[in-house]
Amino acid sequence: MSLRLAHIVFQTNNLEGMRDFYLALLGAKVVFENDMMCFITYDDEHHRVAFMRVPSGSNERPPNSVGLMHSAFTFPDLTMLLDRYRELKAGGINPTAPIQHGPTTSIYYRDPDGCLAELQIDNFDSAQAATDYMHSEAYVNDPLGPVFDPDRMYDAYKGGQTLSTLLTREWAAECSQEPSAIARLSGMPDM
Repeated sequence: MSLRLAHIVFQTNNLEGMRDFYLALLGAKVVFENDMMCFITYDDEHHRVAFMRVPSGSNERPPNSVGLMHSAFTFPDLTMLLDRYRELKAGGINPTAPIQHGPTTSIYYRDPDGCLAELQIDNFDSAQAATDYMHSEAYVNDPLGPVFDPDRMYDAYKGGQTLSTLLTREWAAECSQEPSAIARLSGMPDM
């Protein structure tokens, strides 16, 4: 069986804000939109992300509540991930949590409804190698990894630092930032 994730749909009171955020975040385009819904895509699929406005409105999501924590989108390489980071930053969209997980280098953003959207690259050549890393002592002891400085990563990358160095937790730990990954992801920085 070759099952693939087709799309994600967000229920929202802020259709326009969510649409604009994800259009910028993903470099996407609108496929269909009316007063109740909007479908967007960033590739050849007819829609990857959608937003639905409930006629009677929805309750606001309290921080740290159950439900969707985040969606994740994979870029093919570090250049594209860092270029997107810089484009978003220039447009006033700043990350919530840039984290070196080990299997991935990830930059999380909080959308207008409070959900996280992860932009990432895979750090291993195969899914099996990433899975093997997830069974290592380093990962078991710290499954989230350190928060890193994406500007410093960009400068190091453009300055010629090798990917084999930049895509390690050791490099990220050298420029690790507070608050911690769990505090940033939970939306509760006083943890």
